[in-house]
Amino acid sequence: MWDPDTYARYGDERSRPFFELLARVRAERPAYVVDAGCGSGELTAELARRWPEAEVLGFDSSPAMISKARELDTRVAFAVADVTAWHPDRPVDVIVSNAVLQWVPGHETVVERWVEALSPGGWLAFQVPGNHDAPSHQAIRELCASPAWADRLGDLDRGRPAGDPVDYLDLLTGLGCRVDAWETTYAHVLKGEDPVLGWVSGTALRPVLDRLDDRGRERFTAELADRLARAYPSRPYGTPFPFRRVFAVARRTSA
Repeated sequence: MWDPDTYARYGDERSRPFFELLARVRAERPAYVVDAGCGSGELTAELARRWPEAEVLGFDSSPAMISKARELDTRVAFAVADVTAWHPDRPVDVIVSNAVLQWVPGHETVVERWVEALSPGGWLAFQVPGNHDAPSHQAIRELCASPAWADRLGDLDRGRPAGDPVDYLDLLTGLGCRVDAWETTYAHVLKGEDPVLGWVSGTALRPVLDRLDDRGRERFTAELADRLARAYPSRPYGTPFPFRRVFAVARRTSA
């Protein structure tokens, strides 16, 4: 489903939340570190650099992403696995998940299982996009539900796929963790022709494009590009693209 090259086009913008998330993880000498939903692996390699004595595993459900990750010059082990089914073979000291859980309906159960997989004093850190109400996503939903596309795409509305900081604070505190939860809205400046379309083509638009043939993709993206251009007018310096993200860092305090 994922196109590593399209996803990597905005690598700097997508990596910044990872580093801001990781900055709140205070683990000193973890033995086992896992990146759940590691994508093409560049950020997983940063975990190995931060904790050089740790065994580091990165896994993702996309064979294309894992194939790309295995080309990296890193000691990280990479595997194809689904976040809904993955179970570690021993306690984990740090689990990191960067912009993955929003794709998992009812991901609170996954979070609960990850907390149970932590060693006492272990850390769980994740961030999810909180932009489900942004004009970009509204445009995709409205177009999917329009008469021209509803028969093929009308069931793709995922509603509210991620929680707010307090939602995760409540969840993780109830699971016996000390929790730091917050949100940040980044004002990205995108460049080029149809830049917002380019951004969503690597993420939110993928389920739509995967369901259409070549002609359908061309028609849909042309209609969507027009809506996005109106929703995100360009400036002389580029196209401002506000993007809200929700973060949670939890340390397990109970055995």
